[in-house]
Amino acid sequence: MGLLTSRIAIDLGTVNVLVYDQGRGVVMQEPSVVALREDGEKTVIVEVGRAAREMYGRTPEEIEVMRPLRDGVIADYFVTEAMLRYFIQKVTGRLNLRKPVVMISVPFGVTSVERRAVREAGLAAGAREVYLIHEPLAAAIGAGLPVGTPTGNMIVDMGGGSTEAAVVSMNGIVCAESVRVGGLHLDDAIVSFIRKKYNLVVGEPTAEAIKIKIGAAAELKERLDMTIQGRDQVAGLPRTITLTSDEVEEALEEPLSAIVNVIRAVLAKTPPELSSDIIDRGMALTGGGALLREIDAMLTRETGVPAYVADNPIACTALGAGKAITELPLLLRSLNLQ
Repeated sequence: MGLLTSRIAIDLGTVNVLVYDQGRGVVMQEPSVVALREDGEKTVIVEVGRAAREMYGRTPEEIEVMRPLRDGVIADYFVTEAMLRYFIQKVTGRLNLRKPVVMISVPFGVTSVERRAVREAGLAAGAREVYLIHEPLAAAIGAGLPVGTPTGNMIVDMGGGSTEAAVVSMNGIVCAESVRVGGLHLDDAIVSFIRKKYNLVVGEPTAEAIKIKIGAAAELKERLDMTIQGRDQVAGLPRTITLTSDEVEEALEEPLSAIVNVIRAVLAKTPPELSSDIIDRGMALTGGGALLREIDAMLTRETGVPAYVADNPIACTALGAGKAITELPLLLRSLNLQ
């Protein structure tokens, strides 16, 4: 690997893509959203990332705004490749003659076909070599856990499309479970709750804003509220209501219980020696879902294992993949990163 060859790591998420450039750290965080337009028999990319996200729900019929990844895996290969090419060129520069070596994070539960699709999309997007790393391992490295030691470290990575809980030791995953419940499913639960309780239709961006501003996993000491607008299901006219944090907590009960169950399943499979380490050290929470108010207190109460939010939880996977690509020779000996 030449000294001038750039090495970048990509956290390829359902909601956001983060790019880490060796020497510069995390240099980009963009929504994994693409706007498309059909031009005859050809599909044309109109916008990628933040600009495409701002078009969500606001475009004419001929423009489609979509997420090319679903539940952490590729749902549309062509669009994912175009999006990766855009992000790689944005970081390395269009005129860079040396193709970069790229590390891409993938969920632990992916199939060999899904792994191959990610690798091929990375190569087609302009990478010279593509290595894959499981998201829970990358998140654990990024959270600063001592993953290279023979001690048990528990990580719960709550992304946009899925949540993965894993126990990591000696640079590998000892046991892990994943559930396809993430930030987008929390948004859907809020949309569904408002529709059932208030007969009001709100969009995904509004639901996300509600989750960020007043969302909570457990009852707050000081109740929050938020005024929202939507379309009345009966009259079909715009209407305004006030929503409280207690109502959002009620709306999120079902998806959060699925996350609790996946953590319990991993704890049940953990070898006894590592279990004692986890009780002493607690579990680190990463991903955008870790920013939900009181999520650490709720998980501690439900599982009996202390939970804490890692520093900069959204960037942990990208940071960990970035550290992994700088220590590639060491990790290649102990891991299957191909």
